[in-house]
Amino acid sequence: MITAALTPARERTEEESITAWALAARGGDPDAVDLFVRALHRDVRRYVTYLGADPHSADDLTQETFLRALGSLHRFEGGSSARTWLLSIARRAVIDSLRNRSCRPRLCDTDDWQSAAERAQPCDLPGFDDGIALTELLDTLPAERREAFVLTQLVGLPYAEAALVSDCPVGTVRSRVARARTTLVTWLTEAEHTTRMFGGET
Repeated sequence: MITAALTPARERTEEESITAWALAARGGDPDAVDLFVRALHRDVRRYVTYLGADPHSADDLTQETFLRALGSLHRFEGGSSARTWLLSIARRAVIDSLRNRSCRPRLCDTDDWQSAAERAQPCDLPGFDDGIALTELLDTLPAERREAFVLTQLVGLPYAEAALVSDCPVGTVRSRVARARTTLVTWLTEAEHTTRMFGGET
């Protein structure tokens, strides 16, 4: 049963509610655990996917993130938002996964990858093709710029919190996002120009 302190007040922000659920979950409230996971599952899934996780392993990494987080809740004291804390755990899970994968051969099946990519698309994107295009564009960015862009523009973290997750100064995050935006705009402009050029041919 959720305690009265967990009932979101009108003036409570979403971040405050999520952090309150995490603190209550730390105390053993099963309803709070459920609310905490539901509130952040999509952000974690999106984050690990766009960090470059293998589409086949994104679900596993999301689950691993929450398993690590729930096992570490006793150490969470609310000094930062629960979202920032959780995404830091997700980042470490991705790094650990990439290190493990680098030690063994990687197999790729195009048909399976396409199916997994379709399932991985965020729900609020205009359509499958747009989602795949965004994924492909982000994959071409340097890893640090991609991470900064995903945290601030897709997950919606403030720059200061994105800096905490990435373990770098706020100014560095701003610079990475600005460079990522410039690159993406350039590529999109070139793609639109190519589309118009070939679209006009008969």
